[in-house]
Amino acid sequence: MSPISLDCRPLRGGVLITVAGDIDATNAGHVETCIDRMRRPGQAVLLDLSGLRFMDSRGLHVLLRAHGDIRKQGGTMHLAAVADTPAHVLRITGVWDALTIHPSVEEAITAIHSRLDNLGDLA
Repeated sequence: MSPISLDCRPLRGGVLITVAGDIDATNAGHVETCIDRMRRPGQAVLLDLSGLRFMDSRGLHVLLRAHGDIRKQGGTMHLAAVADTPAHVLRITGVWDALTIHPSVEEAITAIHSRLDNLGDLA
């Protein structure tokens, strides 16, 4: 099994999941389970991928499925600090433009909070 580390912490309006190591067929199920357990309807899921070194097609599948499921529940999924190799996979598969990707975790958190503040203005 490839090494993977998952760390979760709550954010205002969502959850931050830090992923480090490799996502491949041997452990993608762990990532999928973590995202499924932590997501809440209408809230954001932020994946910090700064420590992700490698992602195969199964990892890509997990991200796409999570993105769709989160959107169906009225939430948003954000990726932050995507490292070179996973970024390359996202770009060559055409997925990069379909996802919300931020250069850093801080910028992603700012975007999530800004969205919450704007939704509050509409209420």
